[in-house]
Amino acid sequence: MSEKIVFSRGSFFHGTKADLKIGDLIVTGKKKNYNDDRKSEYVYFAGTLDAAIWGAELAEGEGEERIYVVEPTGDFEDDPNVTDKKFPGNPTKSYRSKQPLKIVAEVIKWEGHSPDILNNMLENLRKLSEQGIKAID
Repeated sequence: MSEKIVFSRGSFFHGTKADLKIGDLIVTGKKKNYNDDRKSEYVYFAGTLDAAIWGAELAEGEGEERIYVVEPTGDFEDDPNVTDKKFPGNPTKSYRSKQPLKIVAEVIKWEGHSPDILNNMLENLRKLSEQGIKAID
């Protein structure tokens, strides 16, 4: 029997490989999750579980893929890396903030993308990297 969890409308998610705890804050100034040695100026999160799954699957590192339910602690805006460049109108509900995100829960059961879809995305990101294009500007 499959158990389905329904999140409340307006829930926000953050996908990563970082091992964090409920109550921890995700803050700016840390190394970015994606093939990038720069420090983050923003924290990124999404209003869809699928966007957070991509975040967890594409994050660098050896840790376990995790998805946290987060609560913004301040103002936030549409993520222009996604909404302006790939998906006008923000259908992925992707956001960024300079204020911390508070972890309020962890999504324990979720299904990732198929290996074919994931490998295709990784190949596309590799090609962009070879062209000097960063995943997040």
